[in-house]
Amino acid sequence: MDEIDKKIEQWLSQMPQLDTQPMAITSRILRISKYMNDQLSSSFDKYEITSAGFDVLATLLRSGPPHTLSPNQLLEQMLITSGTMTSRIDLLEKRQLVKRQINKADKRGVDVSLTPKGLILIEEMIIKHTEHQRNLVSVFSDEEQAQIEQLLRKYLTRINC
Repeated sequence: MDEIDKKIEQWLSQMPQLDTQPMAITSRILRISKYMNDQLSSSFDKYEITSAGFDVLATLLRSGPPHTLSPNQLLEQMLITSGTMTSRIDLLEKRQLVKRQINKADKRGVDVSLTPKGLILIEEMIIKHTEHQRNLVSVFSDEEQAQIEQLLRKYLTRINC
């Protein structure tokens, strides 16, 4: 029995007609999400990078060589606002982890690239990050992890997210 079971029992004692299974599922997903976000975000502290900064660096790395995207391409892949993106890039540029440069094809546009320093940092961080993710899901067997992944993919596909 966990804390959510206790809350569900309380609800059922007050309102026995409630269908509490959806409440139990969503409560557990929200609790797990918060826990995982807190755990993963804290792993960035030693690098003095926020999870937002990590997302920018990881998106550039994932794009493949030359690890360059326009701010609009970053926005599309990260689903954030342009104001938020500008401040993220500014902070990373001050740390010399990314650089802005004029787009060679469209002289009016700007591209954002990983610097050599940024590339070294994000490659180290992504290795540690995936190890941390592995530890977070290690309470489940490989088979259970595959089942959870399949169910979550099904849910995300159905809600077009």
